[in-house]
Amino acid sequence: MQAIVRGIAIAAVMGLSACGSNQLMNIETGQNSPDEFAILPTRPLSMPPDLALLPAPTPGGANITDPNPNADAVAALGGNPARLSDQGIAAADGALVAHATRRGSDPAIRQTLAQADVEWRSRNKRRPLEALFGTTVYQRAYRPLALDSRTEQQRWQRAGAITQTSPAPLEE
Repeated sequence: MQAIVRGIAIAAVMGLSACGSNQLMNIETGQNSPDEFAILPTRPLSMPPDLALLPAPTPGGANITDPNPNADAVAALGGNPARLSDQGIAAADGALVAHATRRGSDPAIRQTLAQADVEWRSRNKRRPLEALFGTTVYQRAYRPLALDSRTEQQRWQRAGAITQTSPAPLEE
């Protein structure tokens, strides 16, 4: 009798666990439905006091009635929304960028990495039980590429680096 009850309990737990899904890190899951949070209302139309004050039309550019939530938030907090526009590399960061690009840079790096990621995921597909229960495969697929934080911390501390914000590692 107890074996039957245990079997039913195990089946119930497995059945309920299959109902939930963690799609946040599931690299096989795609979303084909629209994102309801991406819909923003436009600003109301208004007649300017002088039509000569209107900006010149820019085909493909932004409209003055288009919403800009980031600029609205900056303005509401007392900042200058004009500073959000791309103004190139700041003078203070010029040396950093020059050092980082000293051996050149690939302008198509995003496309290259996206293609490499697609190939990596095609080699590390879901296993049959993972597909059956809809579990995440993100951690398993990328585990060989992950760093062990404790080992890295010990390596840097042994090399003499100062790690003020992290506690002393437990020696194993």
